[in-house]
Amino acid sequence: MAFSSILGQAKALTLLSRALTSGRLAHAYLFAGPDGVGKTTVALELAAVLFCRDPQADQPCGTCPGCLKFRSGNHPDFLRIRPDGTAIKIDQIRELKKALTFAPFESRQRIVVLEEVHTMRREAGNSLLKVLEEPPADNLLLLVGNAAGSLLDTIVSRCQVIPFTPLPLDLAAVIIRRHRPELDEAGSAALAALADGCPGQALAVETDGMLALYRRILESVLAPGRKPERVERALILAGELAEAKEGMESLLALLRIFLKNAMAARCGTAGRLWPPEVEGARERWNLPQLSAKIAAIDLAEQALARNCNRGLTSEVLLLDLFDCSTPLT
Repeated sequence: MAFSSILGQAKALTLLSRALTSGRLAHAYLFAGPDGVGKTTVALELAAVLFCRDPQADQPCGTCPGCLKFRSGNHPDFLRIRPDGTAIKIDQIRELKKALTFAPFESRQRIVVLEEVHTMRREAGNSLLKVLEEPPADNLLLLVGNAAGSLLDTIVSRCQVIPFTPLPLDLAAVIIRRHRPELDEAGSAALAALADGCPGQALAVETDGMLALYRRILESVLAPGRKPERVERALILAGELAEAKEGMESLLALLRIFLKNAMAARCGTAGRLWPPEVEGARERWNLPQLSAKIAAIDLAEQALARNCNRGLTSEVLLLDLFDCSTPLT
């Protein structure tokens, strides 16, 4: 079976393995699911299998010219598009369309991986839609996006959607230890639980040094205090968050997971023990309040995608989380 080295995502891998075995790959796939659950990893492994000239049981041999060029990042028929700043921009899609007008150089097909497609603005999405409506021959497009992100329905309808889900916590911990072998079992398990089964998010936050800031934010948000004191703490932490740069998105994702867990705890999810901070949030806020805080995170992410001022965005978000926003009158 293909992808045997990948842990988890059995449903997604089964769907792709069947398509490989039957030789009936779609022209475009959308790998949709939370950040950090293996979507890009699977896309790259699929590309490795397809570029291999002598696959063994649907596994790349690792020694043929196709494998060697792909693994070294020099395969002429592989394109990887990431957000330019905070979003995939229309100029990137225009360059892609130019590249697709030429036949593949060496392989039977060109493979394009577009990461974080949910960051595309409407004009870029409409430009990509034209490619999906009239897909050029011998090209495979692999779109990777957050299921919670905003993506044009017309784009989704022209792709075969492969769903990805959070991993069981024990499996997520195993993956974390693969990448951070210096962590003990307790440390990897804690990171897996923190990211709710999304090991990529846990590793990103830990690597970016955002874990300490995340914990300070939670501790301060849940701590009692008068409003002037809470406003001061919120603004200090907002300044730190604004300076986080690339780590900010990962930290916001963790905050959303935390608030969703608090909602689940408030609804009385059976058979699950929650960390003290989740229990604290459950006792502090009701469901509408928790929902409003998740909406504040959504707005912050949208503002970042529009290149709004990071400092102002952070201040508005933290004041909302600290219950310090002043209603308009």
